[in-house]
Amino acid sequence: MKSFFEAHIWSLKNKLYRMAFLWVKDREVAQDVLQAVFEKAWLRKEELQKMENPTGWMVRSLKNESLQHFRVSKKFDPLGDFDFETKEEKSHDRSEEVKMVFRFLESLPEKQREIFQLREVEGLTYEEIAEYLEVSLDQVKVNLHRARKTLKEYLLKHKNEK
Repeated sequence: MKSFFEAHIWSLKNKLYRMAFLWVKDREVAQDVLQAVFEKAWLRKEELQKMENPTGWMVRSLKNESLQHFRVSKKFDPLGDFDFETKEEKSHDRSEEVKMVFRFLESLPEKQREIFQLREVEGLTYEEIAEYLEVSLDQVKVNLHRARKTLKEYLLKHKNEK
């Protein structure tokens, strides 16, 4: 039988890694940030077990650790533009439509991009996104609606150009 930590915390490692990579844009830094968060979680495992939403705590800790990385490294644009693809993924052949969607996503404003990523790629609920990003539920809905609407317009425009 798995422990609470294995079942509820360690099982988040892939999702948290993708989020860290989304924010820091560097594979090694993402791994370092994630390692620091898991160390903190391990030290607070009993406290996490009593929390109503330990996943939310993990995501907030990851975001704070990512921001701390940028403070220490003196980089100012911590959660700005990012590249969804790793070097390995870039080598894979992708359809032109998928490439177009990734180009579009890079052009979205930061908040819309984050919310779109968390909802459409990570599959989080609106409530989870609002809690993780510390914004209102209405802000999540509005930003996601705007991102989807802009995506639809972008795809129609580029489809008509062909």
